[in-house]
Amino acid sequence: MTMWADAHIFVYHRFGDSRHPTTDTTITQITKEFDYLKNGGYRVIPLKKLVNALKDGSNIPDNWVVLTIDDNFRSFYDNALPIFKKYKYPFSLFVYVEATQKRYPDYLSWEQLKEISKYGSLEFHSYSHPHMTRLSDKQLKADFKKGLKIFKKMLHVEPKYFTYPYGEYDSRVKKIAKSFGFDAIINQNMGAVGKKSDLFDLDRSALVGKSNLKYLLKFKYLHATWIEPKRYPEDGILKALHVETNTDAKSGGLYITNNGWRKIDMEGGKANLPLNIKLKNGRNRVIISIKNAISTKLLIKDNRWN
Repeated sequence: MTMWADAHIFVYHRFGDSRHPTTDTTITQITKEFDYLKNGGYRVIPLKKLVNALKDGSNIPDNWVVLTIDDNFRSFYDNALPIFKKYKYPFSLFVYVEATQKRYPDYLSWEQLKEISKYGSLEFHSYSHPHMTRLSDKQLKADFKKGLKIFKKMLHVEPKYFTYPYGEYDSRVKKIAKSFGFDAIINQNMGAVGKKSDLFDLDRSALVGKSNLKYLLKFKYLHATWIEPKRYPEDGILKALHVETNTDAKSGGLYITNNGWRKIDMEGGKANLPLNIKLKNGRNRVIISIKNAISTKLLIKDNRWN
């Protein structure tokens, strides 16, 4: 069996904002999480350090943790930045450009973002925060071009990393995002980052709502090749699973949104079995696990342009 040694990337959104409980992290909760990391021997590192290690093919220590924030909400500046500064934890904040450019309520100003850049990196999260799989190639490229132009003009910095709005993407969206020259792209699929992780598809777990940091830190990265499924089935019925891992496992677990977990038989780390499952959501996660190591495939119904 492969020995896993993996880092973890986490994402926050709002802080101390009880109006939005599913995307909020209370101040009490984030303080407990930071204490757990500090006292548990974890090392919070800049995203750049993890990306450089992956580029170099270096080993990834188990105790590395990267902290990110999506959507440049004011609650980060008002409620959480002082805590990050107290613990001296680096972070990357991914900017929803239109929200700041048009001065939407609850979002940070350009001046506040510049102040924040003294303590962490500012990165790109799109111009209009769209459901990207719903856009045509032309619309997608226009959003990237507009957002990046304004980002660079207002912040005088070149973003190195990108995260998908809503965590939604497919192979087409990924290809277009890569064409804009980012050093890495981060998803929002629960999991970990290992030596063989794809720099343009790095797994990231959310620390919002009732999430459990201790539980999420147990997950490892499973290197897997997804042969089937590759996309949301046209008739909405998932007919087969064909995944090959870099293990010799004889069994594993399979999770499908709204269908829970089941045990599956494998042969030499390969899973190849028929299914007949009606997907109930427009966005579904299919996860394969071997012990605590997982790999996720995201299937989105509104992928209309392929």
